[in-house]
Amino acid sequence: MGHAELIPQQHLLLIHSTFFFYGNAATEALSRQVANDIRQHWNEGEFFTRIKNHPFKVQFHIEGFYRENLAPIEVFENTNPRNNYFRIEETSPMEVSFVDAIGCNTGYFLLQNLLQDSTTAAHEYGHTIGLIHPYNLDIRGKGVPGIMYPRGTIVDAVFQYNPNARAGENFNGGTMNPVSRKVLQQDIDNLNLHKLDFNEQGFATLGEFSSLWHEACL
Repeated sequence: MGHAELIPQQHLLLIHSTFFFYGNAATEALSRQVANDIRQHWNEGEFFTRIKNHPFKVQFHIEGFYRENLAPIEVFENTNPRNNYFRIEETSPMEVSFVDAIGCNTGYFLLQNLLQDSTTAAHEYGHTIGLIHPYNLDIRGKGVPGIMYPRGTIVDAVFQYNPNARAGENFNGGTMNPVSRKVLQQDIDNLNLHKLDFNEQGFATLGEFSSLWHEACL
């Protein structure tokens, strides 16, 4: 979930998102790292959108904080569209990281998904601001996979876990290595930012409140 800020004098559309991390595997250092990973991926390119037929550069302001004693009521009663709440644990009830809905502000990170130059956090952030997995999961010949392609996508050999594997051989590394995903202009276009309802102060909400608290997976 995010809070979009239109700054006409700078031709800038700034999307603010703040992450509060809790759980047994969450730490201050990891919280900063995850926020930094999201920020770097979503600001890696020069992205633009058009609002009322005027071009605006799109940038993302992402912050991350560790909340060791986060109380469920803070999640339930939050009304700030910038705030997102994610539990981080070494195990997950779904065995992977996930968000609670498309366009939401809560979810659950599996610790191992956040390590080793993973793009998982940036991918899940895309879900929180309204993006879904593409329908066509065989994108051979189309170059770098966008950030919203899921694990198992069939890609050009250079983007596979094992470049020498036959395409689609999941057991042998013949599918997309998530490290190869990048945020592309198409991902920005898919946000439909031109449809946001900006108020008189130039702010609009991207996504909706799911406000779910997660217990640790036993």
